[in-house]
Amino acid sequence: MGYIPRYVISIVVSLLVLIPLVTTALGGFKTNGELQSAPFDLPRAFLWDNYSKILTASNFWRQILNSSIVMVATVALILFIASLAAYIFARLNFPGRELIFNFFTLGMLFPLTVAVLPLYITLRQANLLDNLLGIILPQVAFSLPVAIFILRGFFRGIPMELEDAAYIDGCGSFGFFWRILLPLSRPALATVGVLNLVGSWNNFLLPLLVLNKEDLWTLPLGVMQYQGQYGSDWASIMAFVTLSMIPAVIFYFLAERQLVAGLTAGAVKG
Repeated sequence: MGYIPRYVISIVVSLLVLIPLVTTALGGFKTNGELQSAPFDLPRAFLWDNYSKILTASNFWRQILNSSIVMVATVALILFIASLAAYIFARLNFPGRELIFNFFTLGMLFPLTVAVLPLYITLRQANLLDNLLGIILPQVAFSLPVAIFILRGFFRGIPMELEDAAYIDGCGSFGFFWRILLPLSRPALATVGVLNLVGSWNNFLLPLLVLNKEDLWTLPLGVMQYQGQYGSDWASIMAFVTLSMIPAVIFYFLAERQLVAGLTAGAVKG
């Protein structure tokens, strides 16, 4: 494929991504009447009231705190558990290793939506409704198969000669994992981390299922406070969604290189 078709495809894909984002951001500067009459036009006058109303509301910052707690705890647990499991599946030989690994990867075939009813019953029996742990633990469980899959492929690409040299120098299995393997696997760890950071930050279904108290709402649930029985404040919703997207976009740009490197490295050998 020549350069011109590549540029054309890149521009088309970029526009498909950017147009909804720009439209949403500009919609936050409009009134509800202007959104209904001219949703895709530029604002006649940039109104900051929608953004200032959200930024000065205490519940917005409380929802950011709740989302941050859920996100950090989810990513920390995923990286800890998945890196240990991936190390075992990649570097240690034992009977049934491939069978157990294939069993783990089956989890990628079952999204959260399939298990909503049994998950809700389990959380209710465990008294985890209206509890942030009721979001953190299922997110970890449903994200582990993909995380283990990515990390295992990267760990298997580390040369065995490096591990042998570490053992000769007196480094044990855990020492090799902690001091050598993890530092070399920063691209893969960043990949898993960013994917789950963004996924946790934008998760709507699980908080909707678990949380009833407004004090525990995460950012995606905060949109509901601008929806009424007979109408919705669409301008405020646009502003709220725009402000909610900013942290996720920042997370991605900060780890963009590591994300691409981790995905490609894990896909080459495994």
